[in-house]
Amino acid sequence: MRLPTWAKPSDTLTPHQRRIVILVSLASMSAAFTNTLFTQTVAFAADEFGISRSAQGVGAAIVRFGILISLPLVALADRRGRRPIMIALAWTAPLVCALGAVAPNYIFLVATQTVGRPLGLTLDILIAVIAIEEMPRNSRAYVTGLLAVLSGAGAGVAVAALPLADLGLRSWRLIYAVSLVWLLVAFALMKWLPESQRFVQHVQTHRVQRTELLRIIRANLFRICSVVFLSNMYIATGSIFQNRYLKDERGYSALLVALFTVATSAPASLGLIIGGRIADERGRRILGATMVPLGAFLLGISFCVSGTTMWVFAVIGGFAFGLSYPALAVYRGELFPTGVRSLAGGIIMTAALLGGSIGLIGAGRVLDAGASYGAVMMWLVVAPVIASIIVWLQYPETAHRELDEISHEN
Repeated sequence: MRLPTWAKPSDTLTPHQRRIVILVSLASMSAAFTNTLFTQTVAFAADEFGISRSAQGVGAAIVRFGILISLPLVALADRRGRRPIMIALAWTAPLVCALGAVAPNYIFLVATQTVGRPLGLTLDILIAVIAIEEMPRNSRAYVTGLLAVLSGAGAGVAVAALPLADLGLRSWRLIYAVSLVWLLVAFALMKWLPESQRFVQHVQTHRVQRTELLRIIRANLFRICSVVFLSNMYIATGSIFQNRYLKDERGYSALLVALFTVATSAPASLGLIIGGRIADERGRRILGATMVPLGAFLLGISFCVSGTTMWVFAVIGGFAFGLSYPALAVYRGELFPTGVRSLAGGIIMTAALLGGSIGLIGAGRVLDAGASYGAVMMWLVVAPVIASIIVWLQYPETAHRELDEISHEN
């Protein structure tokens, strides 16, 4: 079957590049499942353990602070290679997350996910790094969007498993046991994943030029970290509290929550592919600067309305966010040299999770004080609006440029 032009990369990928895409796509599904697991199940675990919305927000924030685990791991990937660290993470992340199935209390559940989820996030960082390094210049954003689609499929497995939580007060634990399925991906990576060719070619050079590399990384870190910090104040809060909102305010069962999530996320996946192609063909900056605030506003409205209108605004808002994601996510690897690309990704991810944690804690307290979900989400739209201004004023255009030129590795 011939794919339409918008659904294909601008470049023709080599067999080596196609193999990389397949393997990192599988890995992205595993990483997304572990990253989504706590978010999707915390509302049901809270019912068993008798946890308030504020405590849920604090627990989610603590899980996000676990990202500090990733920093030494990504630094090691810049020294020892992407492949060995990715394989180790692909094994350990599902195993640790699966421990949630036997959690005797909320503290134990949070503790296991504070380790397991960051391991999955670290895997996700290295997936993005190896994809950026291996793809041709006119297809980096497209492949970033494609990986996000497959990542969404991995998260969709967690969502599809949500009806298990309807079987009984303790049945949410079964969803954590599903984590063990992803050990098959770890085996595939161990058998077929090669080392990044760019890492092999450049690692010695970048060890010598460390001072220059640090100057470049400092120049770009602030602009990207500020954008992901502000954006995730909104995105993390919406993702964590959406299930609670649907469950408590709209009376949705776990099955209906799953259906809503799948139905509103599917169009976003289409946006990821289209957005990746547009970002490669037309440019990244304007797409990211316009679609992020639009998506945030529309999703915010979905927390203020009910019925069909709620579904419609969630669908359109998710599509707008999908269009923006490849354009902005590709910057996280493009702007940094090979010798520090993984570490930069870890620092950026830390900034994103810090922003999400602040949003979660603040929103949880305001909600417990009696504010509505709609009011909280609409106030938080201010953060992605500021982020879009930074993108427009501070981000360079990187479409159609070679990676060496962008990251000053010539």
